[in-house]
Amino acid sequence: MTTPPDTLPKIGAPATRALHGAGYTTLRQLAGVPRSELAKLHGMGPKALGILQAALEEHNLGLG
Repeated sequence: MTTPPDTLPKIGAPATRALHGAGYTTLRQLAGVPRSELAKLHGMGPKALGILQAALEEHNLGLG
């Protein structure tokens, strides 16, 4: 399943709120962002980080 780069993949509501609160509203914006920075967001867990990484890799991108 390919996630369009202008949307976020389906992750838990707390993780989605955390991303929106930090100003990230699209998958493309997460390219190059350090995984450790995202992990610090309240509500962002290892499962959500894995989903985000996999979605980025579909577009030959990744977390920093």
